[in-house]
Amino acid sequence: MKVVALVSGGKDSCYNMLECVRLGHEIVALANLHPPKESGQDEMDSFTFQTVGHSVLEHYAAAMGVPMYREAIQGTAVNQNLHYVPTETDETEDLYRLLRRVKEKLPDVQGVSVGAILSNYQRTRVENVCKRLGMYSLAFLWERDQHQLYEEMVESDIGAIFIKIAAMGLLPKHLGLSLAQMRNEMHRLGNLYELNMCGEGGEYETMTLDCPLFCKAIHIEDSTRVVHSDDAFAPVAYIQVAQASLEEKSDFPGCET
Repeated sequence: MKVVALVSGGKDSCYNMLECVRLGHEIVALANLHPPKESGQDEMDSFTFQTVGHSVLEHYAAAMGVPMYREAIQGTAVNQNLHYVPTETDETEDLYRLLRRVKEKLPDVQGVSVGAILSNYQRTRVENVCKRLGMYSLAFLWERDQHQLYEEMVESDIGAIFIKIAAMGLLPKHLGLSLAQMRNEMHRLGNLYELNMCGEGGEYETMTLDCPLFCKAIHIEDSTRVVHSDDAFAPVAYIQVAQASLEEKSDFPGCET
């Protein structure tokens, strides 16, 4: 089926796209929710959506050669019940508005790719929106073993880097390192502190700069490390991207238009 992929820039949404393609589906569009431009925020305290590194997402359409639909997050987590029902000014309604626009522009789209792994809060909201729009939620990573999943992502050549850290043992020096580079460290920290290997406890966020579906790779040209909380045991820090560009890939003739 034709699929629109919800992308945050993170590894999970990209790997779920790979799984969609492997299983015979076609990614025909991308969709993303981001902080309002007037807010000037690098990141929002969203219960559902990853927003750190959102400025890089403007390159994703060209990187994949498919259209990107984006909407600003206007709502907040008004309805925090596990079983979501439509609630005015809730951020889930921003997702509904975004996917409704995709459906209006591309009526043949039936599926929504979502990289949910463990969050029932996220899953039930996406499923609610999909049901209202007559679409199918495709969450092929759901409840997978996180150690195995992390290894699969590394082996699949997803070029994702750590863009935010917020957990015991993770340090600002880990920012910018790839999944492969952090593989042994994540196993070590998981054994020491029982961290979620894939970051499902909010331990870290990633930004995918390349993957097998990209016909162009993304290169970060200018960035700054921002330390939000200089805690001695569990600092919170992230990469603020000032400028990024696209690079041609030798194994791709170019993006389709």
